[in-house]
Amino acid sequence: MSRPDDDATDRNSLGLATSFLELLRTRRSARRFSDRPVPQKIIETLIATAGTAPSGANKQPWRFVAVQDAELKQRIRQAAEVEEAKLYGARANESWLKDLAPLGTDSNKPFLEEAPWLVAVFKLNRDDEPTRKTDQVYYVNESVGIAIGMFLAAAHVAGLSTLTHTPSPMKFLGEILGRPAHERAYMLIPIGYPANDAEVPHIERKPLERIMVVDAGCQPNAIDPTRSLPSSMPPSS
Repeated sequence: MSRPDDDATDRNSLGLATSFLELLRTRRSARRFSDRPVPQKIIETLIATAGTAPSGANKQPWRFVAVQDAELKQRIRQAAEVEEAKLYGARANESWLKDLAPLGTDSNKPFLEEAPWLVAVFKLNRDDEPTRKTDQVYYVNESVGIAIGMFLAAAHVAGLSTLTHTPSPMKFLGEILGRPAHERAYMLIPIGYPANDAEVPHIERKPLERIMVVDAGCQPNAIDPTRSLPSSMPPSS
């Protein structure tokens, strides 16, 4: 039997979780950015937040390279568009192109210069901390993916827009940014305030019963089918 203070704690926890859900339901990827500057201190705080992520054996196998220099951004855009032209021209099969069509994307990536910052995330193939006992790293992709998720959430909480951009291959990022060979480009994230005329495509989020099961396959509200479930979609206007 739960105690009254446990019930109060649960209600508080649910309230906080619901508030966070309501905030993140408004998060959308942006491809149009304002030229309004974003202070470096904000980017530092977001990356520090990402740095709190869990990682295999606490090796923290990530490097966040924050780019604001206009010439560097131009070079990154040019190199990315070369790879994107190959993707849309030959690498992507018909199904892939059909899936991309509703998003209205193509090989032109002006946001790589428009955004005040580009955050290039690299995964570390070995631990380069001099005080470690070994340089081995573990669960690198999982660890870096979690850190990026926390970065994106923190950026949205701060009122900024982001885009997860993964031109492939991304070897050019390490070359342009002078990163060592054991750092491999993982993701490129434009970040800034959205442009006043920014538009995003209409998308749907899967309902909770399509992304969650309880125990051996039960629906979340199997005990009480009349109970409404939280939704990843914002309320319809």
